[in-house]
Amino acid sequence: MSKTYVGSRLRQLRRERDLSQASLAATLGLSASYVNQIEHDVRPLTVPVLLRITEVFGVDATFFSRDDDSRLLAEIQDVVQDKELCPTPVEFQELSELVYNHPSVARIMVDIHRRYRNARDKLSLATDTRRTRDGSQALSMPHDEVRDFFYARQNYLDGLDNAAEALSLDLGVSKFRIRDTEQALVARLKDKHNVEVITTSPLDGTQHSFDADTGVLALASRLTEGQRAFRMASELSFMEVGDMLNELTDSEPFTSQASLNLARRGIASYFAAATLMPYDTFHTEAEQCGYDIEYLCQVFGVGYETVASRLSTLQRPNQRGIPFTFVRVDRAGNMSKRQSATGVHFSNSGGTCPLWNVYETFAQPGVISRQLAQMPDGRNYLWIARAIRHPQGQFKDTSKMFSVGLGCEARHADRTIYAEGLDLSDMSVATPIGIGCRMCPRENCAQRAFPAINEPLEIDAHRSSVAPY
Repeated sequence: MSKTYVGSRLRQLRRERDLSQASLAATLGLSASYVNQIEHDVRPLTVPVLLRITEVFGVDATFFSRDDDSRLLAEIQDVVQDKELCPTPVEFQELSELVYNHPSVARIMVDIHRRYRNARDKLSLATDTRRTRDGSQALSMPHDEVRDFFYARQNYLDGLDNAAEALSLDLGVSKFRIRDTEQALVARLKDKHNVEVITTSPLDGTQHSFDADTGVLALASRLTEGQRAFRMASELSFMEVGDMLNELTDSEPFTSQASLNLARRGIASYFAAATLMPYDTFHTEAEQCGYDIEYLCQVFGVGYETVASRLSTLQRPNQRGIPFTFVRVDRAGNMSKRQSATGVHFSNSGGTCPLWNVYETFAQPGVISRQLAQMPDGRNYLWIARAIRHPQGQFKDTSKMFSVGLGCEARHADRTIYAEGLDLSDMSVATPIGIGCRMCPRENCAQRAFPAINEPLEIDAHRSSVAPY
């Protein structure tokens, strides 16, 4: 740590707090010249100064780590691998230096590339009837816009999370008592908002519906206690923290009403999870049990997918959990949910990697699969995956089965119960996976479905190998 130079990061922190160098120096108990030298990489950051900064400003020590830039670095790699924009290869070290020393420039490049990619897709969207709120044609799908909304916020909404925690305290939410929580939510809706909760048996698959005119919230009879509580809490968010919800969505340039509505529903779901699993209690339980998802399901009375998703949001300053990536995929490889607080980046071209353990779980529903995996950039991850089946309402209904995956960098793995019995010191056994065949640089992969778009395609008609390309 004694030779760590963090000039650009310290400047970023100072500007975010709107402080002058002199003010920052006074706050840290240092001389202005000393702070100036750190900012210009003349002097390295020492441990005592680092501890003082984390104490005063409430930032995690990883703020000054290059590993903290892994998400942005993965995105900027996507940019330079687009041969239409960048025909000349760029060394990984150069990209790393750009991201670390000039993160704002890197983010601008990523944003420009995203806009360019959307414009490039305009031809394929020519027959799409979707329109933006101003009547022009939409260039991005609602779920992509909402995913980017959460992704840009590290999958953590601080104000909303704290408001949900305050509500849970008001309701008396406690461990192992989901039935009491459900009853408290029913009473809250009735007493404070004059909303009546009823149970119905809809034949169209509807799980809940709220009619603001009649003040009736209908819940499907097939829902469990935890599911009923979750949907009540999500509707309660519009009534209790509606202004905060509107502020979050109004600040985002969503291009369609569908995107806006989907974002509002996503934020409401976030609030519901944070109410049923209040941050401080949930974080403490997760740390103590080694992030055991099935145990946490019993403690808080909600389902596996709900707990796994909540684990990917534990990014409160000064009380961070493991930075997880949460995904949900189906048998066909469609990724219907992805939330990330880590550097895992998914390709926008083609599907995901067939060597990923999330696809193996469909053969054994309910059984948790563990996988040590290595991405092309050399980063190692621990992935936990399990297939879950959603119950059918009727015999003729189409069954729903998904694989839920939760992944973290291997350096965090020993904090989880899932690392027991795994040799984390020997990553030679890690499965080499990628972000999708079209973007994956790995050669001689027998599972490759498409040639990499960033490499010239050379095929010898008189030679064959394990890899088709």
